Amino acid sequence: MAVSVLLAGQAPATPEDKEQQDRGLAVVTKNCAPCHAVERRGASPRADAPAFRTLGRRYPVESLEEALGEGIISGHPDMPEFIFTGEDVGAIIAYLKSIQE
Repeated sequence: MAVSVLLAGQAPATPEDKEQQDRGLAVVTKNCAPCHAVERRGASPRADAPAFRTLGRRYPVESLEEALGEGIISGHPDMPEFIFTGEDVGAIIAYLKSIQE
């Protein structure tokens, strides 16, 4: 028997939501996990790279859409520039929103 937990104010994920979130996890795992913690637990491989589950503390996750689509450029030289497709941007945002603390 499956048990689902619903957080206050949060609708249960639909199969489409889950598919988007899974795609977002795959994209960030491939591109971002070498430096950032991309899941709900764990430390970032680079101490100065923020865990993705805490990004919402800094700014609204939705505000990343434009940067993801046009090219993320960081203030430090070690981070490569990433430009994602519109479909990947939507998936990344869906995933990030699903893991915020």
